Amino acid sequence: METIVENLAQFWQYTGFANATWQHLVMILIGLTFIILGIVKEWEPLLLIPIGFGMIIGNIPLLEGLKVSIYEDNSVLNILYHGVKNGWYPPLIFLGIGAMTDFSALISQPKLMLIGAAAQIGIFGAYVLALAFGFAPNEAGAIGIIGGADGPTAIFLSSRLAPELMGAIAVSAYSYMALVPVIQKPIMLLMTTKKERLIRMPAPRAVSQREKIVFPIVGFILTAFVVPSGLPLLGMLFFGNLLKESGVTRRLAETARGPLIDVVTTLIGLTVGASTQADVFLSSKSVMIFGLGLLSFIIATTSGVGFVKLWNLFRPEGRKLNPLIGNAGVSAVPDSARVSETVGREADPKNHLLMHAMAPNVAGVIGSAVAAGILLSFLG
Repeated sequence: METIVENLAQFWQYTGFANATWQHLVMILIGLTFIILGIVKEWEPLLLIPIGFGMIIGNIPLLEGLKVSIYEDNSVLNILYHGVKNGWYPPLIFLGIGAMTDFSALISQPKLMLIGAAAQIGIFGAYVLALAFGFAPNEAGAIGIIGGADGPTAIFLSSRLAPELMGAIAVSAYSYMALVPVIQKPIMLLMTTKKERLIRMPAPRAVSQREKIVFPIVGFILTAFVVPSGLPLLGMLFFGNLLKESGVTRRLAETARGPLIDVVTTLIGLTVGASTQADVFLSSKSVMIFGLGLLSFIIATTSGVGFVKLWNLFRPEGRKLNPLIGNAGVSAVPDSARVSETVGREADPKNHLLMHAMAPNVAGVIGSAVAAGILLSFLG
């Protein structure tokens, strides 16, 4: 009888009930919230559902030594997490993004690239704020990249500059990407007048296939020479686009933008979520990172819209830009461009801004990768 009692007592020590803390329960509730928002609100479900379920996986209370935790060497989750920790997954996602992105809007209106560049002020603004809050320069750089609204770039940079903060930074970046419509719309309405929201822009010119093929080659060479440290992201982005536009590598392009990016997105979401173990994630630093991430997003959106308004001061009547496309300078493709379209059509149902907004939007993807390369070059 004593043996049975001892066995039951030992079994109890291994259960989650015996090892649970209130912090584990808080993180599980946060994970459930992510899943509910992804399903009910349909806010970036491809991101929030894997991250939310990963949070639940990572916060099942465990007795140390079972070799199943994401932070225990050679466990299954730990092996999968190497793709995040060592930066393998982000370039693969950029390969898929390149293979699914049409750069025609940017090629036909290259001047709109300036809007994408202006929105990157959010990254460097958050970097300065993070320094002011006492973060080390490398940590501040990793936090600042949240303003680029690009989850893979945030993971890539934080894995090199501040791996101990990567979970909080990644979850913050993906969370705010999912909340793009909620965060950006009030800022856009506040910063623009009714008259400005009614501005119509001429349709972009048609782009030839030759231009589409040349762009990723020339674009890669120019950006890579400026920031060689951004090579893994920029190279895969432009290579993926070349696969799409060349016309002779359709199978490779379809694989990159289909099964490959789906698998990697699933793994990156699940493992990033699982890395948010309560004892690692719940800290004052994590709260500050979420606050700074929100500020960087606000600064980026404000900078993009404000830049267009400033630019319009020097443009003649009839050639002014609609400031509503300024928010699309962040890298959340195509969500921020859709916000431009939605807010524009609320002001004028016949005014379509999507094609115009896609130019700064894809420029923002390039810009965030370039910004990451710049930060890595002097902080790495």
